[in-house]
Amino acid sequence: MIEFRGVSKDYGSVKALDDVTLRVNRGEVLTILGPNGSGKTTLLKLAAGLELPTEGEVVYDGVIVEPSNAASVRRKATLVFQKTVTFRGSVFDNVAYGLRLRGIGADEVERRVTEALDLVRLSHLKERRAGTLSGGEQQRLSLARALVLGCELLLLDEPTANLDPDSLIIVKDVIGRLKGEGETTIVIATHNLEQAESLSSRIVLFREGRVIEEVHPEELLVAPSPEMARFTRSENVFSGVSKVVEGVAHISVGGDVEIMAAFSHEGQVLIHVRPEDIIISRGRMESSARNNLLGRISGITEQNSIVKLRVDVGRVFTVQITRKSLVEMGLNVGQEIYLTFKASSVQAI
Repeated sequence: MIEFRGVSKDYGSVKALDDVTLRVNRGEVLTILGPNGSGKTTLLKLAAGLELPTEGEVVYDGVIVEPSNAASVRRKATLVFQKTVTFRGSVFDNVAYGLRLRGIGADEVERRVTEALDLVRLSHLKERRAGTLSGGEQQRLSLARALVLGCELLLLDEPTANLDPDSLIIVKDVIGRLKGEGETTIVIATHNLEQAESLSSRIVLFREGRVIEEVHPEELLVAPSPEMARFTRSENVFSGVSKVVEGVAHISVGGDVEIMAAFSHEGQVLIHVRPEDIIISRGRMESSARNNLLGRISGITEQNSIVKLRVDVGRVFTVQITRKSLVEMGLNVGQEIYLTFKASSVQAI
């Protein structure tokens, strides 16, 4: 369906993509897996016809994408960004916007919007002002706004990042249903290993704007390559026993520490929490985040403007903050602080 032929993309002196050659097959769910800054979002923008490569070619259905035909690609593809944007008006109006722009009749708009809202389980909120929705509801609204257009290519940028457990389950269910129907080609950009393993037909590992390797989901955890193992090796990796209660995994990782995660694995699990996904505070935060752990700073390491704290909560976590935050909060070794992070930030690896 799409072919990237030696594609590079520069933004000034920054090379976001570097000689990428890759095919996207019709009807598959392809996951672009990699850390932040690896070029995943840039690849999606090129696939959507929103940008053109600096070098190389993007080929859509056998036709090279150029300024003269990029608009036709944009009509076939839709990109859902990680950061949600809502329009004025109701939830219904937000989902209907694209259809009305295309001159679709009122009856057809009503039917298609109703179906899309049912799919993402927002029908009960269709009259509510879109700007009043929670973050998870807004992400589901964005997904409905994309689905209602019936595009043949759906591009999702970190679709489950920072979602509450209920929204996480719904979004994954929608992707799973579309995969089962096989009528929509889906490309997902994510750093979430569990998501890549559970939703994908094929996985491509990206690093520094380059394709490192391609694998099938069953290879991801059973027999990871050295490159994949390198990707999974990072701070805050814990082994524990998971028990699912009301759709949320409660994971005992030792040291009297229990971590809650938004997945349904039970039994022995290996989990990871990114240092930058953890919020620190001097006092306990009032937050919807399910994980709130009190610990003591055991070490501080500075790397230019970035500071990494080692915090002992019964198990040692690494937390990443700026040097400015370190100074403003007056943090030192031995101080007690709270670590707060969402259940959706906990990844099974």
